[in-house]
Amino acid sequence: MRKPMSRREFVGTTLAATTTAASFARILGANDRIYIGIIGCGDRGRQALMKEILEFEKETNVEITAVCDPWRQMREQAVAQVKEVSGREPAQFAHYVDLLALKNVDAVTIATPEHQHCTQLIAAARAGKDAYVEKPLAMNMEELIQASDTVKKYGRVVQNGTQIRSLPQALAAREFIASGGLGKILKAAQARNGSQPYWLRYAERSVTETDVDWKAFLMHLRPRPFDARQYAGWYGYREFSRGPHTTQGLHFIDTVHFITGVSTPSRAVAHFGSFRFKDGWTVPDSVEMVFEYPEGFVVRYGQFFGNGAGRDNRIYGTRGSIDCSDWDWDGQWPVSGEGVEGPDKVENGTKLPRVESVPHMKNWLECLRTRKAPNAPMEAGYAHAVAGIMADESFLRGKRMAYDPAKRKIYEA
Repeated sequence: MRKPMSRREFVGTTLAATTTAASFARILGANDRIYIGIIGCGDRGRQALMKEILEFEKETNVEITAVCDPWRQMREQAVAQVKEVSGREPAQFAHYVDLLALKNVDAVTIATPEHQHCTQLIAAARAGKDAYVEKPLAMNMEELIQASDTVKKYGRVVQNGTQIRSLPQALAAREFIASGGLGKILKAAQARNGSQPYWLRYAERSVTETDVDWKAFLMHLRPRPFDARQYAGWYGYREFSRGPHTTQGLHFIDTVHFITGVSTPSRAVAHFGSFRFKDGWTVPDSVEMVFEYPEGFVVRYGQFFGNGAGRDNRIYGTRGSIDCSDWDWDGQWPVSGEGVEGPDKVENGTKLPRVESVPHMKNWLECLRTRKAPNAPMEAGYAHAVAGIMADESFLRGKRMAYDPAKRKIYEA
């Protein structure tokens, strides 16, 4: 279980649950405006999620009423961005519990350091708020199970931030595979290499102790003196983010889950290391992990930093393979029969057809009103989190790990 809330958190969350009690029974009509709160105003929260909400606010009849971030400059930039687009100035807070206590917040986006995701999602669900939460959903099974159970208990609409499954290409691949277009699935593999780790550019940001709430950032982690490098470059520290396998790697894992229709892997093995970018960072700069699925195929994900060559992203079947590398909205994934023997192999040069799709954020905003499951519901976040945790445990223990879905338990295989 998570560590107990502080008195401030308890009072704030309890107040939120009381003041929003009516929202549990509220049935939204087409003319009812939905109010959104932004938890986390960094690059992802402000420049991606919030920007997309503002893009669709008139079409979906929503309004951003509050923003929250422990870093003063980030939340001030978010306020200015909302005001510039909508003409309205949202309330701003350093603590997420203060935002959750507002009556005029029906749903929240959570784009914060990864150690905060489950704590904030659980509090949002208890307060009667729906949520869009960035991946990974969780860092360990304990918090994952608690978050999943809480969201289910309170009937919240949750969209996970694995937006690739909303691309038209992903939908087309899902239909193609379901129709038998690739035959039996044998393997999916991605190599996502880069010249430099993504956490370096974040660590270059200048931050001073007087501008941030350091305790709010640490949350339930052990207290320590303020560290500007940890605050700005949290992606590079395992306490706040496990590493590439649970950040960028889970985009691929979730995409495979969606396209093939599978859920959690049955077994996993992983090898990680820090071979070039050490300098105090505690996340690996090189990861290799392999998953076995009960449906009878394997998934491999590899990533290293120092050289960006050799990138690839494919799903293989007995009739051919799909190149899933193009993540542009207007792209079309090519299908090839290269390497396959037999008369039923896919014709080379084939491209998956364009299909209708709704952008990931718009899909969530629409589901807030209809109460339908979004494209990346809680079950999807649970499954990708299990895969990431299995890989991480394999790395830590030096063992192959297995997962029992009935017991919701990861163990050494």
